[in-house]
Amino acid sequence: MNNADLEKEVKRLVHLNSYEKGLVCTVDIMLQLGYLTKKDYENWRFGRIEYLEKACNINLSKLTLINKLIRKYSMDLNLESSWTGYNQFGKGIKRKLRFSKSGKKSIEDSYATHYIDKKRIDELKKNKTSM
Repeated sequence: MNNADLEKEVKRLVHLNSYEKGLVCTVDIMLQLGYLTKKDYENWRFGRIEYLEKACNINLSKLTLINKLIRKYSMDLNLESSWTGYNQFGKGIKRKLRFSKSGKKSIEDSYATHYIDKKRIDELKKNKTSM
């Protein structure tokens, strides 16, 4: 996918996730784009893969672009940014998971930031309880 097509698709997915879930996060977008498989995501969550970027079947420049686009379109929708910790699933010590090989704080934070629409989440909760 070229950058222009990728930008359109990320924009569509940001809007879709914001509406359907009330939040947008990089991992969901990567799964929806097909650059991360559910199996690889689970292996990362259970600590079997050292860092998330290793499991993605896309180059680092595209991953960086995707994160920038998610931030841009989330800000356009006035979504609130919220850092979210990702800890290892399973038994034993729950270590903090890494997203990047470098472990650089700015990169880790860009992956770990979720963008939230609190009003939409409240609507979704109301709809769920009224069913």
